[in-house]
Amino acid sequence: MIELYGQKFSSRLLLGTALYPSPAVMAEAVKASGAEIVTVSLRRETSGGKAGGQFWSLVQSLGVRVLPNTAGCHSVREAVTTAQMAREVFGTNWIKLEVIGNHDTLQPDVFGLVEAARILASEGFEVFPYTTDDLVVAERLLEAGCRLLMPWCAPIGSARGAQNPDALRSLRGHFPNVPLIVDAGIGRPSHAAAVMELGYDAVLLNTAVAKAGDPVAMAAAFGKAIEAGWGAHCAGLLEPRDMAVPSTPVIGMAALS
Repeated sequence: MIELYGQKFSSRLLLGTALYPSPAVMAEAVKASGAEIVTVSLRRETSGGKAGGQFWSLVQSLGVRVLPNTAGCHSVREAVTTAQMAREVFGTNWIKLEVIGNHDTLQPDVFGLVEAARILASEGFEVFPYTTDDLVVAERLLEAGCRLLMPWCAPIGSARGAQNPDALRSLRGHFPNVPLIVDAGIGRPSHAAAVMELGYDAVLLNTAVAKAGDPVAMAAAFGKAIEAGWGAHCAGLLEPRDMAVPSTPVIGMAALS
């Protein structure tokens, strides 16, 4: 079980709802993945008209927890306003907070992120901040009122997997009691398993499933990979060694002269 802002969930996969070939495929992918939390963009809901309302009804029918996001926001004011609107539309204090600082890499503006997080936390929001793997930024976000962190492992949609596993490992070691959810850059189930083996609590992804040849099958594969990675972490992984170590005992073996 994973606990996020006092709510417990069995699945450690959070799934996005954008980019799928159709809403029906999205719904089947969510079911196949076992995800209990999905992210939804306020921009899609408010700009879709009648279609947006139908999409929201479909999401509600899945029986999952909705995590609205501030995707596409490039300033503190824009992110805070979007979060406030999302609370009205979706009826939740949860918000995935994104304040984008670079158009090419979609890297978070960490200065604006901390400022927006502080404002929203003071207004009663339960903030899921999309951040970098920087320890100092992580500390500032926790001081601002966040109770979990969502570091990237590569640029959004890049499918590269963990680009700096040492930084992710350091972040995990520095905050042993803070829920950490890897967000952005995962392209394969093996990438997800690898970060879960580091001791991360969950993974949030979208593009790797939505743009797969078979999104439903890929969603199921990611669900299994995340479960396997977490299970391996809990079981205790064998650390790499410089020398070979025989798996079969040599003591008591016959000595031939």
